[in-house]
Amino acid sequence: MKKKKSLIRDLKENGSLLSMCIPGLIFFILFNYLPMFGIIIAFKQYRYDLGIWASPWNGLKNFEFMFSSPDAWVITRNTIAYNLLFIFGGLVFNVAMAIGLSELRNKAVSKLCQTVVIMPHFLSYVIVSFLVLAFLHVENGLINRSLIPALGLEGVDWYSNPKYWPWILVIVNFWKTTGYGSVVYLAGIAGIDTSLYEAAKVDGASRWQQIRYITLPALVPLMVVLTILNVGKIFNSDFGLFYQVPLNTGALYPATNVISTYVYNMLMSAGTGSVGMASAAAFYQSIVGFILVMTTNFIVKKISPENAFILKGGITVKKQEINIIDSIKQPEVKAPAKKKRRKIKFRTLFFILYFFLL
Repeated sequence: MKKKKSLIRDLKENGSLLSMCIPGLIFFILFNYLPMFGIIIAFKQYRYDLGIWASPWNGLKNFEFMFSSPDAWVITRNTIAYNLLFIFGGLVFNVAMAIGLSELRNKAVSKLCQTVVIMPHFLSYVIVSFLVLAFLHVENGLINRSLIPALGLEGVDWYSNPKYWPWILVIVNFWKTTGYGSVVYLAGIAGIDTSLYEAAKVDGASRWQQIRYITLPALVPLMVVLTILNVGKIFNSDFGLFYQVPLNTGALYPATNVISTYVYNMLMSAGTGSVGMASAAAFYQSIVGFILVMTTNFIVKKISPENAFILKGGITVKKQEINIIDSIKQPEVKAPAKKKRRKIKFRTLFFILYFFLL
């Protein structure tokens, strides 16, 4: 009876706030939680005529096939190497671009530059693939037809030489993502108290010193948050970048094949057995992503506890925010220890499931 009264009281007090969560909750249930039942396909020999539930179980054979395949090392290496480069290289480019944009004093020029740098973010990778093709086409590409002959060199068959594609993919990724990332950091810079810069000017600090001792330290919490989230998605490779831009060319697989494209090509291949193996690869992707998030957060918590994420009240918050919240005096309400433990377990489980779905 007390539980019902407590629930009704909470609904009355926080009804307006809880109602704002309903659309997002419905979205997560329909598109994240309900499809989770498909995880069992990774442990089955899926057959279309029998369906998911009636298909025979085959244990870990789908995983054995994936790890025994020579492609397992290639796709894992490519996925981790590319995404680490994208995360930390992108961090440098994004912050540098944001600081550069913030230093523009003319508002019209600043808005124009922001618009120009963020435009590639809104382009589909199908369009980007044709732009890249316009540069790299063997016969009619801009590079082979104009630039290379001007240097007295022979044309290159870009779509049959995988050694060039790590550089091409990195350049395309930075070109497409730096604008959006810089705007995020630019918003963080806009939130810095201007009195700090004014005081620094009075003390004779140069622009570089202001950036070094005010701007960068203020952006560190945002850098840590975005880096942790990106590390969690390190195995969720950008499918459009690795599939559309190289035009899914088989000769380039050693340099462009990642887990996302591997799963897709596996699903598109003949035979129903590929469904189970593709599901096993996707499940492996989720497990490793979750482990990376927790490991990264643990390392950050050891090095810089104020920037780490911890569980508090069933949500993920910054530790420095908890110190502020805990400093506010609130009426003490003693709850039964058993009920409290059950509540923490449920919320911790919810947090774990949420990161599995990222």
